[in-house]
Amino acid sequence: MSTTASPQLAGRREWVGLAVLVLANLLISMDISVLYLAVPFITASLEPSSVQQLWILDIYGFLLAGLLITMGVLGDRFGRRRLLMIGAALFGAASVAAAYAGSAETLIGTRALLGVAGAILAPSTLALIRNMFQDVAQRRTAIAIWTAGFAGGAALGPLVSGVLLDHFWWGSVFLINVPAMVLLLALAPALIPEYRDPRPGGFDLLSAVLSLGAVLPVIYGIKSLAQDGVSALAVAALLAGPLIGAAFVQRQRTVRDPLIDLNLFRVRAFSAPMAVNVVAFFALVGFALFSTQWLQLVRGMGPLEAALWSLPAPVAVAFATTIATGVARTVRPVYIVSTGLLITAVGFLVLTQVGVHSHLAVLVGGVVGVAVGLGVALTLTADMILGAAPPERAGAASALSETANQLGAALGVAILGSIGAAIYRTDVRDTVPSGMPPEALQAARETLGGASEVAQQLPEPARSGLLDGAREAFVHGLNLNAAIAAAVMVAAAVAATLLLRRQAVTPAPGTSAVPGVATDAPLDTSLGARRDTSLDTSLGARRDTSLDTSLDAPLDKSVPGSAGS
Repeated sequence: MSTTASPQLAGRREWVGLAVLVLANLLISMDISVLYLAVPFITASLEPSSVQQLWILDIYGFLLAGLLITMGVLGDRFGRRRLLMIGAALFGAASVAAAYAGSAETLIGTRALLGVAGAILAPSTLALIRNMFQDVAQRRTAIAIWTAGFAGGAALGPLVSGVLLDHFWWGSVFLINVPAMVLLLALAPALIPEYRDPRPGGFDLLSAVLSLGAVLPVIYGIKSLAQDGVSALAVAALLAGPLIGAAFVQRQRTVRDPLIDLNLFRVRAFSAPMAVNVVAFFALVGFALFSTQWLQLVRGMGPLEAALWSLPAPVAVAFATTIATGVARTVRPVYIVSTGLLITAVGFLVLTQVGVHSHLAVLVGGVVGVAVGLGVALTLTADMILGAAPPERAGAASALSETANQLGAALGVAILGSIGAAIYRTDVRDTVPSGMPPEALQAARETLGGASEVAQQLPEPARSGLLDGAREAFVHGLNLNAAIAAAVMVAAAVAATLLLRRQAVTPAPGTSAVPGVATDAPLDTSLGARRDTSLDTSLGARRDTSLDTSLDAPLDKSVPGSAGS
């Protein structure tokens, strides 16, 4: 009977290094939402046009999503720690430049640089976990902490912004990044090991351009539809993205050194969790718009108070990820993922009961249920994606995973946002008082925020009538979207169960799930013999040895400290 050496367990150095990676990940996530409360201050200071204001908010996310794949591959080929440090230096410098921007155009440019820096940083923060934590159970715990950091950053963004704006000028929301980046640059060389593909091949620049051209127009088109409705430019972007994407896929099939190994998508342990991530972020981010507006515009909370009431969600995520990693040692990951999605569905069902005069506990309880379920599910899907990819492709796999998250988020904002807007416009039509100026009438019929502003100019009882009708219309859209999200989660749970039912249980640290099979080889336990043929013959002779040593042994021999078979 063959034997396999136990993977080397991570020590204090690796766990402290993980804290550095999570800090970077938290700030990348936080910078997506940190400007939400600062917009009025930026508008007063820089006087941007409405178009410039949208670009100030969106350019960061656009470039982050569009460049993730390219930067993940560059990290694999030229060094993940090296790219991490380059990204940290650029992120810190761009943050200082953004804080002291003297014009809207300068702020847009510096936000674009922040997006590029975030794309450089993000794939490495997850891919380096693959190298630092060779034991499967420890790696899953590390990914759970990483997931909690990402969720915490999105929730902390408005809170940190609110605290800083109470005491400092709007540029302070960017300067908060600088000390963390300096800390990363100081500690990374000592705590985080370098890793690169020992046989990287060439870098195909055309593939990089095509990947950007495939992702960026789709994200832009979806957000444009959500914000401005149907337009020629949005439709053209949505058509252009898939066409460029088809050209990208074709090039990956023919070029000698592809940017992405398309054969990974044939492995269910990789492709199915990717699909779950898209669906999860679709529901999570798409519905977040409604929960925050309910707190501010229906309950009448200020921005800081609303942000504080949003904190239970990231706390719940931290708790859920801890539970998930422990349970995964005895329960198949597919059942944990499916259970997480079903818990999320229950959370959304609670949110279908939110009304204009509901107790705050109804909304907070529903949101916490959603957060717990997704914290459980996303911890396991991230681990599956990272574990299914060979070590030398971990950066590309991480980038694909995060690109799927961004795409799901954009789809959620567009689809759920559009459904909510359509219901609002339909329901509020008969509650708007007659005789108002055309501009005020249009604003009241478009959004709850617009109706709230218009109502301040009206006498009683017209003011109360407009606010009551607008709030009822908004809550109707919230309830319907919660029901849609719940149905999507149930469908995703069923699909995940069917597609991932062969995924193995995570063994205890230092042990193997199957005698003679490495603990770091999820493809062997989930796909059986079919994996060998499909991957070995499709990647060619140059990749055969690399795949054999990375999937059938505990880790690729090029990883420092890895155990041989």
